[in-house]
Amino acid sequence: MNRALTLDDSVLAGIALAAGLLAAFLSRGLLRWLAKHAKRTKWGGDDVLVDALRTVVPWAAIAAGAAAAAAVLPLTRAVQRTANQSLTVLLIFVVTLSAARVVAELVRSVTHSRSGVAGSATIFVNITRILVLAIGFLVVLQTLGISIAPLLTALGVGGLAVALALQDTLANLFAGIHILASKTVQPGDYIKLSSGEEGYVEDINWRQTTVRALSNNLIVIPNGQLAKANMTNFMRPEQRLTILVQVGVAYDSDLEHVEKVTTDVVAEVMTEISGAVPDHEPAVRFHTFGDSRIGFTVILGVGEFSDQYRIKHEFIKRLHKRYRAEGIRIPAPARTVTLQQGAVPSIPHQRTGDGLTADPALGG
Repeated sequence: MNRALTLDDSVLAGIALAAGLLAAFLSRGLLRWLAKHAKRTKWGGDDVLVDALRTVVPWAAIAAGAAAAAAVLPLTRAVQRTANQSLTVLLIFVVTLSAARVVAELVRSVTHSRSGVAGSATIFVNITRILVLAIGFLVVLQTLGISIAPLLTALGVGGLAVALALQDTLANLFAGIHILASKTVQPGDYIKLSSGEEGYVEDINWRQTTVRALSNNLIVIPNGQLAKANMTNFMRPEQRLTILVQVGVAYDSDLEHVEKVTTDVVAEVMTEISGAVPDHEPAVRFHTFGDSRIGFTVILGVGEFSDQYRIKHEFIKRLHKRYRAEGIRIPAPARTVTLQQGAVPSIPHQRTGDGLTADPALGG
């Protein structure tokens, strides 16, 4: 357009901008009201969607107002095209960021709600976020008139070189995906590796697995090393487990009475101590005639791995107190050493190279 700017053009452009700003303000207030109602529902997906709309809709209204203002102004075709292109890129940028956040939060909510998927693992969230951002970046390039075909070709060739240079990193990435897909380890599980590391799995990301030990320290394990290690998962196939406590009583004990007393203590601990399994059936199994005692094993039920220490602690205290009250002895190991008077200690002999026997005390 070659005509000069008039007062009417300025007024119309101002009205368009004001309308866009007003629409943004009203839409933000409406979406804030919707967000309050969305929080009352059980599903967390509506919260994520409304939160994303609170970012996209106001910016879309402002961009629409700016585009309408540019349309009524007497701008040249090149300036008009540049303005529309800039507004489009801005809108795509906002939509891409919002979409990445929405998809990431939806993936996170799905992984939290399904026990068969890694509950709080960030690897899936990060992968989906990067994919959405990459798609948005390609759309921006296409909007700006930049051909993405050569870029994709260059990325393919460059990706091969990067893959060769980052073999360990990619190995950790695919190992983490394999671990999560196979459901062998999930955040919240208590694991123990053959190398000695053990603790609760905090998170599995694209490179490493973070484990929190019972001492509250964090152990960082590369995914590739975790996938290769021999590992015990104390949470699967179920959290409940049994622990064994070794006990021994004197040979003169009444074993029927010992079994009854021990069973009573087990039942008491199972019902009164937090973390125990109330419906666990007490089990006492005699197995060894030892040097100074008859050994047996007591089997206790535990809700999860970390509860065993508290339950063992309470069981041993109560069992010791009950045995003392019942007169049941737990003998300590004893050794008898017999010394004979007048016995001459023998001196070890050493065989020489010529077959003769030499006495070391005589020096030859």
